[in-house]
Amino acid sequence: MFYQSVNSDTLNTVKDTVANIQDSSGEVFNEIGFNLDNISSNDGILITIVGYIIVFCALMLLYLFISNLTKILIYQQRKRLKASGKDVEEGQELAITGEINAAIAAALFMHFAETHDFENTVLTIKKVQRPYSPWSSKIYGLRQFPRK
Repeated sequence: MFYQSVNSDTLNTVKDTVANIQDSSGEVFNEIGFNLDNISSNDGILITIVGYIIVFCALMLLYLFISNLTKILIYQQRKRLKASGKDVEEGQELAITGEINAAIAAALFMHFAETHDFENTVLTIKKVQRPYSPWSSKIYGLRQFPRK
């Protein structure tokens, strides 16, 4: 059924190509390459449309997941609290406020800042005496325009 829908010239071309490659080197898969000239304009448009649809659907699923992530986390927290035996009402707010989040972040920052190794901050600069060299002397530079 599939072979009837495919152009017979294309099948013959593929058979001849594979036969020639097998005769010459014996390795078929290393010699077969992708050629953009074999894709017609209708196939290119179809591939483009399918690609856009796949990317759009993936972005939509990602948006839905991220927008409902807080609801999922609150549901799991309620479930854990009920399993531990604590009373949780439906209207009770379980989300953490921004002030609490800021206090936690500040405490973590201060904790990790204290664990940093303090190194000796004394800088020692030693002057190295080098012998005089006329190659690096500035007095031999040209200050005036030389005579011709």
